[in-house]
Amino acid sequence: MRQLAFYGKGGIGKSTTQQNTMAALAERGNRVMIVGCDPKADSTRLILHSKAQHTVIEKAAEKGSVEDLELEEVLLEGAWNIRCVESGGPEPGVGCAGRGVITAITFLEENGAYEDLDFVTYDVLGDVVCGGFAMPIRQGKAQEIYIVTSGEMMAMYAANNIARGILKYAHSGGVRLGGLICNSRNTDREDELIIELARRLNTQMIHFVPRDNIVQHAELRRMTVIEYSPEANQANEYRELARKIEENDMKTIPTPISMDELEELLIDFGIMEQEDESIVGQKAASTVGA
Repeated sequence: MRQLAFYGKGGIGKSTTQQNTMAALAERGNRVMIVGCDPKADSTRLILHSKAQHTVIEKAAEKGSVEDLELEEVLLEGAWNIRCVESGGPEPGVGCAGRGVITAITFLEENGAYEDLDFVTYDVLGDVVCGGFAMPIRQGKAQEIYIVTSGEMMAMYAANNIARGILKYAHSGGVRLGGLICNSRNTDREDELIIELARRLNTQMIHFVPRDNIVQHAELRRMTVIEYSPEANQANEYRELARKIEENDMKTIPTPISMDELEELLIDFGIMEQEDESIVGQKAASTVGA
């Protein structure tokens, strides 16, 4: 059984990419489980065709404790018999959502959810910001990490920051970086930029996923593209990504770069201009005619 985790900046399309990729892996005959590690519980909705499934934390609160839960109450099967679990979290503004991840994974392990599987994937909230969300990395639950990014500066910044988190636990937990997935935003020279970022992080751009509105059409129907339009070009892109992950033998310890180096990379590619200290902090009106 291979345990993967998908990380990336919030809003980068990580959950969509993850679900479509897992659908493609299941279509290839693999037995798959998705563990959603986001309080929004949106990591399995396209597989289950639902708004959100009941979470481990939600059902535990109803029952009184997690010890009173039965596995079938929180583990559902969706398309291609993909097993789906959502960790959930507390009400907004109350408590630590990362604890929900720890509780859910422990519960799944103790109740035999990991038996008879080829792939388990953890879909993790945004950046590596606390111990709970870093748990799949920190405790060696996930053996290989895939970072969903794009040619936008903050997506690249988040990817570099996640690489720092992987490096921190690479030796103690054995976790490795499997590659960057470029979920295109149609920015300038995007594929070249992510290939170069991957090189500097000591990894690969494992696949470039082009932007296609069919993804939104499928999501409106709470479906993956693989299921909604199996013959579409975008469906084949996710199939190719799944194939590359299944056959991937490049799993590395990353080499994060500094913020200065990241900015220099953007300047080298013409994405960002060399900083002019004389205009920093000036309002638009004060630079007219300058």
